[in-house]
Amino acid sequence: MQTSPLTCLNYIDGQWLPARTKDTAESRNPADWRELVATFPRSTDSDVDAAVDAARRAYKTWRLVPAPARAELVYRAGELLLDKKEEIAYLMSREMGKPLSETRGDVQEGIDCAFYYAGEGRRLFGVTTPSELNNKFAMSVRMPVGVCALITPWNFPMAIPCWKAMPALVCGNTIILKPAKDTPACATLLVEIFHEAGFPPGVVNLVHGSGGEVGRALVNHPGIDLISFTGSSKSGAEVGEICGRTHKRVCLEMGGKNAQVVMEDADLELALEGALWGAFGTTGQRCTATSRLILHREIKAKFTDMLLEKTAKLRLGHGIDPKTDVGPLINSSQRERVRRYIEIACEEGAKVLIGGDIGKEEELQYGYFFQPTILDEVTPQMRVAREEIFGPVVSLIEVNSFEEAIAVLNDTPYGLSSSVYTRDVNRAFQAMRDIEAGITYINGPTIGAEVHLPFGGVKQTGNGHREAGSAALDVFTEWKTVYVDFSGRLQRAQIDNR
Repeated sequence: MQTSPLTCLNYIDGQWLPARTKDTAESRNPADWRELVATFPRSTDSDVDAAVDAARRAYKTWRLVPAPARAELVYRAGELLLDKKEEIAYLMSREMGKPLSETRGDVQEGIDCAFYYAGEGRRLFGVTTPSELNNKFAMSVRMPVGVCALITPWNFPMAIPCWKAMPALVCGNTIILKPAKDTPACATLLVEIFHEAGFPPGVVNLVHGSGGEVGRALVNHPGIDLISFTGSSKSGAEVGEICGRTHKRVCLEMGGKNAQVVMEDADLELALEGALWGAFGTTGQRCTATSRLILHREIKAKFTDMLLEKTAKLRLGHGIDPKTDVGPLINSSQRERVRRYIEIACEEGAKVLIGGDIGKEEELQYGYFFQPTILDEVTPQMRVAREEIFGPVVSLIEVNSFEEAIAVLNDTPYGLSSSVYTRDVNRAFQAMRDIEAGITYINGPTIGAEVHLPFGGVKQTGNGHREAGSAALDVFTEWKTVYVDFSGRLQRAQIDNR
């Protein structure tokens, strides 16, 4: 596998280009910051202007390409992702840290997404319906939005860009991808695949750089028609505010404070597997991570002992090491954020049962490792029970009833994913009805989305749109209603001529 540093460039109008200022920045391995993974352009407004100009020119012809033909290129991109799956997964483990078992899954989501939306190229269905008037035909059709800016995070550097890019392209839009500055190499490999698949110049563009510089320039640019943003709720609120003032379409996927409920009748071994994967998969750096375990008092002590025993056996390490269970955090500031939340939890009365500190082993000294952490005696009012930490930290909250569990689960500003473990079918259906979240799992962890189903949340998690599935088509298309009157005379709707 390639281990020498990559030189990443912007991709604008079919050409690989440095930033116009020639400035660059570095991407380093979070498991060993001594390893340089890639350099990438430190782009500015002028680079964004060039990308927008290219995307606008390409849109004029790309929107006229028949949707099935557009979809064939997306399918080809999926085939190339499949061919390069191991190469991409290996690079991803080096660039953002999660184990190979997880990075392979990340790439597979991109593959699944490409193949799914390639099929949608023949299913961009509208609606035909009878007119209220004689000799008149009525229908609705989907139309592309225009130039779409895709602003993506580092935790799923292949899956999330594919969730956005594949439907946007099939629908006839042109795109500008702005990846996180922590994962420029992964984004570059994806755009290389789009290039190899044969997308015309200007249809797919890539601009590297910071959110404060490139992201803000895209959000404010008058030539952008739609912003699709995945990131923190704080940043998403700013994006939404700007798009509201500038009349841009906007899709926001933001934070989560997800909970897994374990009732007294649950299969505890099954719930344990879900809790471990939900809390510590991707080092807790998922918007769907299980950051709260809401435990019925009758099983809390037993389940806590089970959880502690398994957590103690989790191995911190480099993502490319097959023995690794939990990789590093993405960077030093994120590790400091997690460490500070442990301090806050203790100040508010929580108790650290295990973990709570940076990785101490000698082989971890050059990485941003943090121990898998379990906090006990947490109440719903504590900050660690309400605010997104984005690290390997799970809080235990005791409840006395199913009704109390649902109330505690709902009592946060977020509403992305949720989970209930129970053998009671009546409780399961009540949970599906009463939980305030975009996703609910019964007897499964809070993570594990499938590409053919809508993904998103409520409250401060999003602005009502959904990614993935056919719901994403509503993000990347406008509805146009079409009437054809073949009566040969003026007919006026809603006028009573009878």
